[in-house]
Amino acid sequence: MAAKIALSRIPVGYRVWERLGLFKHGTMERPRYALGVFRKHFDRSGLTGCADGFSVVEIGPGDTLSTAVIAKALGGTRCWLVDADAFARPDAQPYRDLVDSLRESGLRVDGLEAFATRDELLAACGAAYLTRGVASLAEIPDASVDFIFSHAVLEHIPRHHFARLASEMRRILKPGRIASHAVDLKDHLGGYLNNLRFSERVWESDFMARSGFYTNRIRFSEMLGHFRNAGFDCEVVRTCRFTGLRPARTAMAKPFREMSDDDLLISDFEVVLR
Repeated sequence: MAAKIALSRIPVGYRVWERLGLFKHGTMERPRYALGVFRKHFDRSGLTGCADGFSVVEIGPGDTLSTAVIAKALGGTRCWLVDADAFARPDAQPYRDLVDSLRESGLRVDGLEAFATRDELLAACGAAYLTRGVASLAEIPDASVDFIFSHAVLEHIPRHHFARLASEMRRILKPGRIASHAVDLKDHLGGYLNNLRFSERVWESDFMARSGFYTNRIRFSEMLGHFRNAGFDCEVVRTCRFTGLRPARTAMAKPFREMSDDDLLISDFEVVLR
């Protein structure tokens, strides 16, 4: 924590840290990994082979906008990529590699063979890159989206924005369609629950939020509660659990000390929202 706090105060841009591997937003620049993540969520949507195409929102695309290309190759017609800042690489090479990989996998990449810039590729995919976080969702029309997904992102949404995120997802999703999310509840420090040691006043301060390891600490049942309050039915399709509490319950801040083991021991889960 001390090292990340110190490094985050050095006045260099995110691209420098990303190249050094010190602060990095996912690994979607790897073509096969990106395709695997998309298919994992997309296969739950019932949209495979949809003759009329489909629209998709990815929350938190990270370092590359691979989803726009993959969705297009699978029949997508509209794509919104929503993030808290412009983290995605601006050069075209990762997308050329992705197009080549998709072609080798037998997917159609018609219209994606020639592009000079990332923005040209996004235009060809019918994609928009929105970088104002949860506020960006207001740019997406009501009931216009067939499929929403995120992968190890929702835990990073600021706590005070989470209810709005849930309600915005409900607003933009078409009736009968789904959202699919994989959520990592570990501390993003050592892979345990050390972030639960801190009071809310300390953890939610700007100082901590800008230090590269912030998670909102919303536990399993509370997160499902946000989804249900927004009007979703929740189907939990997978859960993983810690083998024991680390740190011990006595070392946690008071609100967490009083939580049940059922909440504290869930380390990550996947949920489908209808």
